[in-house]
Parts: sequence; C-alpha cells; structure tokens
Amino acid sequence: MTHPVDQNPTAPAPASHISTEPGAGVVPQFAAPPPSRARRRYAVAGTGHRAGMYVAALTGEHADVGELVAWLDPNPARIDYYDAQVGAELGLGGPAGLPRHAPDGLERMVAEQRVDVVIVTSLDRTHAELVDRALRAGADVVVEKPLTIDADGCRRITSAVADTGRDVVMTFNYRYAPRNSTLRQVIASGTIGEVTSVHFEWALDTVHGADYFRRWHRDKANSGGLLIHKASHHFDLVNWWLGDTPARVYASGALRFYGDKNAAERGMGERPERGTGAHGDPFSLDLRADPRLDALYLQAEQHDGYRRDQDPFAPGITIEDNMAVLVDYRRGARLSYSLNAHSPWEGYRVTVNGTAGRAELEVVERGFIELDADGNAVLDPSATPLGAHDPLRPEGERLIVQRHWQRPEEVPIPAGIGGHGGGDAILLKDVFRRDLRIGPDPLARAADYRDGLRAVAVGIAANQSLLTGGPVAVDELGLGADL
Repeated sequence: MTHPVDQNPTAPAPASHISTEPGAGVVPQFAAPPPSRARRRYAVAGTGHRAGMYVAALTGEHADVGELVAWLDPNPARIDYYDAQVGAELGLGGPAGLPRHAPDGLERMVAEQRVDVVIVTSLDRTHAELVDRALRAGADVVVEKPLTIDADGCRRITSAVADTGRDVVMTFNYRYAPRNSTLRQVIASGTIGEVTSVHFEWALDTVHGADYFRRWHRDKANSGGLLIHKASHHFDLVNWWLGDTPARVYASGALRFYGDKNAAERGMGERPERGTGAHGDPFSLDLRADPRLDALYLQAEQHDGYRRDQDPFAPGITIEDNMAVLVDYRRGARLSYSLNAHSPWEGYRVTVNGTAGRAELEVVERGFIELDADGNAVLDPSATPLGAHDPLRPEGERLIVQRHWQRPEEVPIPAGIGGHGGGDAILLKDVFRRDLRIGPDPLARAADYRDGLRAVAVGIAANQSLLTGGPVAVDELGLGADL
C-alpha cells in the first residue's frame, strides 16, 4: 500500500505513518472499479505542502480511479516540484507537463481540461472563492479544512451549492483515526448514557505549534486564527461524536507566548529574521534540512517573496496562541475546549461525561522535543541515542470507560494507517472511491460542506466573542444554511 505524504513535516510522526496492517474493521470495504468506469479528472488548486497527500494518492493507490490533469497556483516553482513528482511516479522520464493555470484561469482550466473535481489546498482565505468558482464552472470540489474562515465565505459556498447542486467533500481526516472512531462507537453505544459535557484539551508543542507562527497562518486575515485553521478539526470531532449542532459560543484568548512583545518581556534578545541559516535556536526552522520544504518554499521565494521560515517572535502576528472556548449544544451538552500552542509535548485529552458514566481518551503524539548538540530542535527523536519515548510521557493512546459504580475498563483501539492518528489513508479511500464503497459506513465518517459549516461556525463565533467579550449565538451568524 502506498502511504500518503504528510501535510505538515513539523507535526509528530506516529507509528501509523509506517504501519501497513490496520486493525480489523478499520478500513471499509470497496468494490473494484468496473472496466467501463472512466477515471475522474482532478485538478489541484494550491501546490504547497498540503497538496502532497492528494498528489501521492492520485499517482499511487488511487491512480486506477482518478488522474491529475492540471495545476492552479500563482507560483511556478511549486507547480514544477509536483509536476516533476507526477512525471517520476508515472515513469515518464521527466516532468508530467500538465497544464498550469494562475488563479484567474480556474474557469478556463475546468473547461479546457474537462476537470471533474477541483482539490482545494490553497490558503484558507481563498477557499470560499475557489470553491464557489469551481462549482459554478461545472466541477465538484474536495476541500481541505477549514471550509472557509468567515461568515461571508460560508454564505458564498452555500449559495454556490444551492445554485449548482454540485458536490463538496470536506477532508476531516481526524474522523478516520481509529482512536477517535472508537470513542464515537463508545458514545453511540449508550455505554456512558446521554452525554452531558465534554472537556477537550489540545496541546501543540514548540515545534509544530511554533510553525503556525512562522507561516501565513500568523495573519488572522489569512487563516482565521487557530480557532478556525486548527480547531475546526477539533470542533468537527465533537460535533461528530455527539451527532449534534453547536448553538452558542463564548471564547477567551490572547497572544501570550509568541510575537515580539512577549519575546521582549522575557528578555529573549535579538532574534534571527528567519530560520534558514540560523544556528542553535530551537524555534527556528531551516528549510534546507527538508528537501520538500527547500523545493516548495526556499527555491520558490523568487516568484512571490513568501518566506515559510519566519521568526515566530517577529512583529505582525495577529493570531492567538492560548485559547479557551465554551460551547452549548442544541440538545444540552456543553463543551469546554482549550488550545495551547507552546506546550513541551504534543497531544490531546478528551473527557466525555454521561448520565451513566465517563469516557476518557488520552493521546501523546510527541512526548518531548530533544535538542541536538547545537541547540536545534530534533523533529524525530527516534533517530537519536535517547530514542523517541520517555517513560513518564510515552507516546501512545488510551481510551478508558467507566460506568457508575463499576471499575474502569480500557477499550482497545485498533491500528490505523497513515498520518493524523492513522486516518489519512482511510480518508483518501472515501475521497476517491466513495461510489465504490460496499455498504454504508456505520460511523458516518464522510463529511460534506454542512459538516464544514458546523465546524467553522464554532471558530467564527469564537472569533466574534473575542472581539465583543460576550457569548455569540450560532444562528445569528447568518452562514447561509440551516445547520
């Protein structure tokens, strides 16, 4: 089996990245495509590192049901990287030479290359426009999270879907991680009764967390902040676990660790302007250390000036690094959520309280960050003499269920395949082979634009709450559709 490329090389790499044997029942069954079934024609809009997973899928495991036919990106160097990759995978002896288009040529691309589906992996702020235009041009859409970053974008997408009747697939890969699927099964089984509250804590470490403050995400106008870009994953999980819709949101948050003012207050002194070429700084990322980052960003700077390795303590950061959110759900459950982007370890804890008991999921994705002899962060501790595991915080996952007046029991979590907790490779099957699935998915993991709306609704309301200081009713956001 061909494994997908990770979307973020600074994220932890769990054992599922190299696993080839998923647990029983984890991967749905799909029929073989009939000989008469034509391959669907895909174009990729946005050729940063997010695109890699889809490019690898369409030149590998899913090449029998889909083919790449065009690129859409303003940066020719990034297109060059993926076009060469496709050529190599197809054994062409050189670049694939697929047609390439600037963003203003989307409609022409869909028409000339007879595109069936546009895969949107561009900057978050561009999602709504590209989804809208692709649908109206006659193509379906696969869109990376988040669906969009604001209420205007939601209305634009919902209007396009209503007008065209075309399909929008959301790629919420965390739904497919077996640990998260197993928790959904526990809740749906009624073992802990009716859910009354959820506590969800997510910790990003100072490698992965800092990365959002190096990149375009640091500007809220681009990403909507971590409450949209990152937390839409988490809010979708809660919506999906509960099978419910958020109704009211209150949020508090601030930039407390990254940024120039925080660095000055802690006496950090002079900072390198960028990570490439910096030495002995655990907050710096040298693009030359990763061939993919070097090709996609360092060698592409000449075309658009974008720097992927900015200092996370530079001026101009407008997103928060510490956030707390309270969410009331329509059926009465309440969520308390927190996100910290400068933790010494990475992972999450979820506690689900019910009328008959309690479920607790704890995940350690990276237990610590080791520094090398020069003081630089080591992304993969398994390659060092100390090894990847620490006895006090070992990497792994555990789901505990305890009913009232009973002892706790551990619920086995089957193995997954691919990144994002073992969910990526399974997600891609649903993205590219959904019509070939044998029987319905009892977990209802496939997500559409309404799931995307429900997920970003929490973040949009939370951002508004940060501005007003008060609670925000989701129904008053005017997202363009009944959630």
